[in-house]
Amino acid sequence: MDVDSTEGQLQLHLTTKQKQYAVPDVPYSIRANVGCNELNILLDTLLKDSGKQDTGKVQFDFLFNGEFVKSTLAQHLKERDISFEDAIELEYVERYPAPEPQDCLLHDDWVSAVQAKDGWILTGTYDNTVNLWNTKGKHKLTIPGHVAPVKGVAWISLNDQTGVFATASHDQTVMLWEWNVAANSVECVHVCKGHERGVGCVSANPSKTQMATGSMDTMLKIWSTELQSDKSEPSANKKAKLEQNNVRTPVCTLAGHREFVSGVQWIDDSTVVTCSWDHTIKLWDLALGGIKSEFSGNKSFFDLSYSPLNGMIITASPDKNLRLYDPRSKHGNLVKNTYLGHSQWVQTCCWSTTNEYLFVSGAYDNRVKMWDYRSPKAPVFELIGHEDKVLACDWSNPKYILSGGSDNAVRVFKSKIAVNNKND
Repeated sequence: MDVDSTEGQLQLHLTTKQKQYAVPDVPYSIRANVGCNELNILLDTLLKDSGKQDTGKVQFDFLFNGEFVKSTLAQHLKERDISFEDAIELEYVERYPAPEPQDCLLHDDWVSAVQAKDGWILTGTYDNTVNLWNTKGKHKLTIPGHVAPVKGVAWISLNDQTGVFATASHDQTVMLWEWNVAANSVECVHVCKGHERGVGCVSANPSKTQMATGSMDTMLKIWSTELQSDKSEPSANKKAKLEQNNVRTPVCTLAGHREFVSGVQWIDDSTVVTCSWDHTIKLWDLALGGIKSEFSGNKSFFDLSYSPLNGMIITASPDKNLRLYDPRSKHGNLVKNTYLGHSQWVQTCCWSTTNEYLFVSGAYDNRVKMWDYRSPKAPVFELIGHEDKVLACDWSNPKYILSGGSDNAVRVFKSKIAVNNKND
């Protein structure tokens, strides 16, 4: 059969894991040159015929062999050398709602770090300060203390009374802060010293008892996050003791990278994954105090994000690409997909914490993009608003996608994507 023919017919099975939208599992005969619009019209008709609720407002996307169909079926199958003689199985999923722009949080300098927890947002900037905002866009605190740009921020704990967070800076230190929510005041409880060059990233472990940092000195360091303060000390001894107790040294130092450790994240309480400008990703076993496994790329890595929902790692690189790695792969290529859509260096990436398929990225092309890892050829959405390079992004709070840039702004997008899992 001529795949370019408009007369070509296909036998189609339509399946979905979203049972409320299921249609009869029988073969449908359709023209080969249909795209998503025509498939949506067909589905709407089938759903109405099946007595389902009126779904006219619901739009669907279609997957063939786990990859989104972005062209006509004929083109998609032709590119993959699939015969038109076979019955084709298409899975359909409800189309994601677009994120909505909500706020622009203006700073005095470049925003190089951002992380949300519950209703609060931490930002780190090139004017050496940390800023605290709420998710409604209100500025709560400017926190001085570092003497060089703040490159990483990480929430440790947060409740109605207190918040604890860490900040990492090019001044070679990591600071642990305690925030009194009611009084809206912060205190630097510990200064973590040990890195010999600027610290570029910080991450807290799942149980929030330790944090990991990566530095330009090529080292990975692990630190305790426990706060120690003895309120009962006599005041004469208190100041000297506080200054002494204030400085914290690392629990352990792990050597193995040859250049800047640019990204760090915990997989579990005893496993850390790092990426580096030395073109490698390393998994560290803290119980053994060494490298568990490693894999190499052909470019520097600027950032990584690990998803506990799917066990995979997404990476950002200067060749404009994002790559999906599965560290569990024993054979073949560890790179499962490559995502090309940015036109400049990709600086930052972050998985959704509630949807196993979705992640966001930010690049020097002033763009933030949302991706579904099943769609490597095109992002799901572009989040427009930055007027200069995007340096940081975050999706820790499922309701908000955050990005910071060298336009001195944090952009806040409201995400309306429901929690999803394999058993929807």
